[in-house]
Amino acid sequence: MKTITLRLFVGIILAVELFCVYNAFSQEVSMTPNDTMAIIHRRKSVRTYTDKPVSVDLLEILVKAGMAAPTAADKRPWAFVVITQRDVLDRLAEGLEYGKMLKNAQAAIAVCGIPEESLPGISQMYWVQDCSAATQNILLAAESKNLGAVWLGIYPENDRIDFVRSVLSIPSNVVPLNVISIGYPAGLERPKDKYDPDKIHWNKW
Repeated sequence: MKTITLRLFVGIILAVELFCVYNAFSQEVSMTPNDTMAIIHRRKSVRTYTDKPVSVDLLEILVKAGMAAPTAADKRPWAFVVITQRDVLDRLAEGLEYGKMLKNAQAAIAVCGIPEESLPGISQMYWVQDCSAATQNILLAAESKNLGAVWLGIYPENDRIDFVRSVLSIPSNVVPLNVISIGYPAGLERPKDKYDPDKIHWNKW
């Protein structure tokens, strides 16, 4: 009788543990879409940072997210320059009119396009869309890791392109689309509600 009671007790414990594991897994799966939407709507342009360093592992996660973006014909005409050296960040901050936040950033990523690796002819310009998609992935990945980031436009301003090429030793056949400033947010910036139903046209304009 004692053996049966003990087995019953152990069975109940196992059943409860299995239920807890299943429930946690179910919640994790069901929450994933909501978490994604929360990150999208939580994203903001962060220009003020703490002095906490950003690890190489985190920067690699961001670049991997960038490379997960869609590209025309899967050409992937991109390259990424990850910047962690203080003197390089400072030079970019001094030379880019709207890049002063790089003076306090702990890292940056220059998203670059390689037009010759894109499609031929006029379709070659799809590299801009491809690299823009990669940039948005990086920004969302940064938000998901509690980092702050902001997109600094470089292309198509020739003076900015030449300056960033010079500072980062980028080859002439590679075009820096932007520089993403990265750091842990100081907490000053807040997300904006940009939804505007007047911008939506259903089925036709």
